[in-house]
Amino acid sequence: MKPKIREVIVVEGRYDKNTLLQVVDASVITTGGFSVFNDREKLAFLRKLASERGLILLTDSDGAGFVIRNYLKGAIPRDQLKQAYIPDMPGKERRKKTPGREGKLGVEGMRPEVLLDALRRAGATFEGEDQPPFRAAITKADLLEKGLIGPNSTQKREELLKRLSLPEHLTPNAMLEALNLLLTREEWEKI
Repeated sequence: MKPKIREVIVVEGRYDKNTLLQVVDASVITTGGFSVFNDREKLAFLRKLASERGLILLTDSDGAGFVIRNYLKGAIPRDQLKQAYIPDMPGKERRKKTPGREGKLGVEGMRPEVLLDALRRAGATFEGEDQPPFRAAITKADLLEKGLIGPNSTQKREELLKRLSLPEHLTPNAMLEALNLLLTREEWEKI
């Protein structure tokens, strides 16, 4: 039986939706790719869903996925939106003749366990399961202390993102958000 998720999951396209629906029992909405930028009705619908059930944003880890992600992050209240990230993985989806421009697998190319893990790390509400306990947050001061933000931090950030299998397009703020989803305070201290 597929796990049931309370929040509405937002993906880029129909193939992503089809893949996800094979893994979880959830409401899944597509952005239609970049068409979401000009579709006021869809954006209004997403805002309504976010206020009533919460949204989980699950885009591809390529540049285009991050453009869509950042647009929606700016359009939907932060407390109503959870971020799920798939790792950067080279390859191409079975249905495509050639890989995408960046040569990375998208949501539709991910194995079911990778998708479930991404949703769990984002804080998805799995019905019938206890919610994870509160965890002390990692802060910008912590990032500064470890040289992950500030002068000459780009290479360290890139190395950490690669080590944690996170998308290379994460901004420092998005990386902080992802670190708080992935790591406990104790795990952070060991890095």
